[in-house]
Amino acid sequence: MRTPNIVLILADDLGYSDLGCYGGEIRTPNLDRIGRSGVRLSQFYNTARCSPSRASLLTGSHPHQTGIGVLAGNGAPGGYPGSLDDRCVTVAEMLRDAGYATGMSGKWHLSGPLWEPAGSWPTRRGFADFFGTLSGCGSYYDPATLYRGEADASAEARDPRFFYTDAITDHAVEFIGREAAAERPFFAYVAYTAPHWPLHAPEEDIAGYDGVYAAGWDELRARRLDRLHAEGQLGAESALSAPDPAQPRWTTAPHQAWEARRMQVYAAQVERMDRGIGRVLDRLAASGVSDDTLVVFLSDNGGCAEILPLGDPEEFRSRRHIMPAATRDGAELRVGNVPCVDPGPEDTYASYGPAWANLSNAPFRLYKRWVHEGGIATPFIAHWPAGGLTGGRIARTPFQLTDVLPTLLGAAGVDHPREYRGREVPPPEGRSMLPALRGAPVQDVPLFWEHLGNAAVRRGRWKLVREHAGPWELYDMDTDRSELADLTERHPDLVAELATEYESWARRVGVIPR
Repeated sequence: MRTPNIVLILADDLGYSDLGCYGGEIRTPNLDRIGRSGVRLSQFYNTARCSPSRASLLTGSHPHQTGIGVLAGNGAPGGYPGSLDDRCVTVAEMLRDAGYATGMSGKWHLSGPLWEPAGSWPTRRGFADFFGTLSGCGSYYDPATLYRGEADASAEARDPRFFYTDAITDHAVEFIGREAAAERPFFAYVAYTAPHWPLHAPEEDIAGYDGVYAAGWDELRARRLDRLHAEGQLGAESALSAPDPAQPRWTTAPHQAWEARRMQVYAAQVERMDRGIGRVLDRLAASGVSDDTLVVFLSDNGGCAEILPLGDPEEFRSRRHIMPAATRDGAELRVGNVPCVDPGPEDTYASYGPAWANLSNAPFRLYKRWVHEGGIATPFIAHWPAGGLTGGRIARTPFQLTDVLPTLLGAAGVDHPREYRGREVPPPEGRSMLPALRGAPVQDVPLFWEHLGNAAVRRGRWKLVREHAGPWELYDMDTDRSELADLTERHPDLVAELATEYESWARRVGVIPR
């Protein structure tokens, strides 16, 4: 078998059921094609938030071991350093040293320093080729912290045709085409900001969803579950969770046309990302390397319930690493989730809110930041014809982000080093998913999560989970994936046992108590 190329594609704030092949009504034909012809996981998990997920994805360590237990930032958020530290090694560093060309396009979000090059920048963590943003989110028309290599690339956004999702795709396609022509194995990390807020999309894309969301979030959640069952992704163990009690039922929701518009823009963001992924897949095919390329797609956390502006409105507006002072032609930004602001254009800055995030995460409950299923369950697609990842198989073994790096290294035939640049480095926390992706039976191992004091451990069919400062809840994932029936009173000994396992893990990986 030839040394495979690797294309790792990450969406931002995409919910479990947003893709067509995961039950969604959003048009995602390119991801559906590789999902239904490759392998999909029904129980793959992220770590509930942007920066921690990216740290874990690229290093094979739990985020607390990488310096990023909460978010990237100079303020040492949550007591963690807030930048990717040198105790871990990235997959880009390992593949580069093994002879791969390494390129990244899109969102980094693993560095506190944003304006001056630092050791936590992607260019200094294994990516020889980089175009993208260092901060966590921003305007799709005029993103902050945009760099090409280590040079400021903000002038590129002055082009009125610039749209960040497309720019991410453009760079990835160029990198893949160049390295494929040079007949060198390549690792392309394509990290879209879509569909993270703000809700930005061209009007023609938004109009393509006219009428689609008029039925509202309650009806569409039920339809998604029906399609998840039809796809074979979920079974009877996954009932539809109750709607978020803090949100109105659709029949009583005011401003329904505006509400539908918000979800239309979100859907347009996802479809434009899928269109870009189609261009990536087309370039692989045109270069003759599709069969020999492992393509992996996933999301960094569940759908996001955040309401804009976050915190104090003026302080939010002042965050230049998140939003510009004005549009590119000097117009004032209209910030906030209010019916007088129809999102989509450059002068708007809004999010889609909890009720639509509840749809994105259907059939599960809760959202990004929580470690209940709605916050951590992600679509996961792997496609690699020469590696046996074909046939439309759905693998049901639970895995999490720490398993991605061993999987990529296993595909590339690269060993994880015991030392790197003169320092000892810990082994990856996870294991290769390749046997399971190829249909072999594999044994479950315990999985652990912690974010902002929200905590969980899963061992086999059992998941122990709690919200910060709340009591433990126990669920049987074999019969209740949607976490509807708390079994703590029936199994107190099991609760105590799993809680002890969690506390031991938390101490070992350096979880800082909230």
